Amino acid sequence: MHTPPLDDARSSPVTPVTPDDRAPIAVWDLPTRVFHWALATAFAGAFLTAEWDGGRKVHVLFGLTMVGLIVFRIVWGFVGTRYARFRSFVFPPGRVASYLRSILARAPEHHVGHNPGAAAAIFLMLGLGLVTAASGLATYREVGGEWLEEAHETAAFGLLALVVVHVAGVLLSSFQHRENLVRSMFTGVKLGRAGEGIAGGRVGIGLALLFAVLGFWSAGGTGALDVGALAGPKAAGRAGEKAGEKDAAGSGQTREHGENEGPDDNHDDDEGPDDDD
Repeated sequence: MHTPPLDDARSSPVTPVTPDDRAPIAVWDLPTRVFHWALATAFAGAFLTAEWDGGRKVHVLFGLTMVGLIVFRIVWGFVGTRYARFRSFVFPPGRVASYLRSILARAPEHHVGHNPGAAAAIFLMLGLGLVTAASGLATYREVGGEWLEEAHETAAFGLLALVVVHVAGVLLSSFQHRENLVRSMFTGVKLGRAGEGIAGGRVGIGLALLFAVLGFWSAGGTGALDVGALAGPKAAGRAGEKAGEKDAAGSGQTREHGENEGPDDNHDDDEGPDDDD
């Protein structure tokens, strides 16, 4: 059976093959995998530090990371390898509904790249991720009022819910397809027919993206990069308030310590005449 070339394919091929017909093939390039896990880490870090007053700069650092990663993924969706390109996983609503029905019927369609359900989740996560990060940065720059801060929180919780649904879908698909989809996002390898894999993993671009993210985090963590200035006056102001409160607390403790020592000095003076006697 002739398999058409997939470089010009408009969507991820559906392969109704049995497990015995499938073999490990390279599907996910390194930039896609680095993006996936870096974005997951950045979102988790930003969400967990949202209410931590001492971690505002860390929160902003992760938010800025999300923006950079999503911008990269949008570009990579047009110039990346076969299964990373948006055109490989743009499905009409009918295809998405058909795929979900196949999941419920326990006879899921097998897609070499992103399946319709995962594709819908990806587009939603990219959009919600941008809304979450952009509204958060706008809040720190004091653009808008409380409504914008509430919109930021709503978008963040919406993104969290979407991530939970996405993870549940990955686990369900892994079980039904008898294929570890989590591992494939680490290794880049999935099951498919020979000839359906990508030719190269774009290792150089993937490593450049990884080092860029790690370098950005390192610069922000060591203070080489002024995250407060990037985030705006509100973030810098909160950081300054915390530093001021810390200095004030230190000064108060010093003053209190000095006051407590005063009576002891006077007591030594009062004992002087007794010694002369």
